[in-house]
Amino acid sequence: MFKRDDAARLREEFWTTFGKYMSPVPSSEGEKINWINYRTGFKDILFRMDADNHSAMISISCEQQDADMRELYFQQCKELKKMFHASVAEEWKWQSNAVVVEQKVISRICKELHGFSVFNKEHWPELISFFKPRIIALDQFWENARYSFEAFR
Repeated sequence: MFKRDDAARLREEFWTTFGKYMSPVPSSEGEKINWINYRTGFKDILFRMDADNHSAMISISCEQQDADMRELYFQQCKELKKMFHASVAEEWKWQSNAVVVEQKVISRICKELHGFSVFNKEHWPELISFFKPRIIALDQFWENARYSFEAFR
């Protein structure tokens, strides 16, 4: 098992490596983009990528504090489900009330990869291969989908 500092260093090294790997890849609009800290343009709609010692996850997270507003955003995502599937070309898990850190409730659409550890550098190629096409697909989806959320601002 790793010490906390070692784990943090390895995690940071992985995300730095992934960021460098992705830096030459333009957004769907042909612009330079920070793939690690993807900006949706909406305060409470986030693209999240996470990896730990057993798995990896990528998601669109609706993190509005107001439960009714969060549900409204999630329902809008459901309205765009065909467009979403056309972009990602695979099944993802749709969770309207997922409990995350410190009992925070969010809605999310996510894809998980099990059996790989960010703390094992030999697993990094698989993790990168998991994240890369999916974050690109989310960007392609969001290029058109974001306009459907403008009325909720």
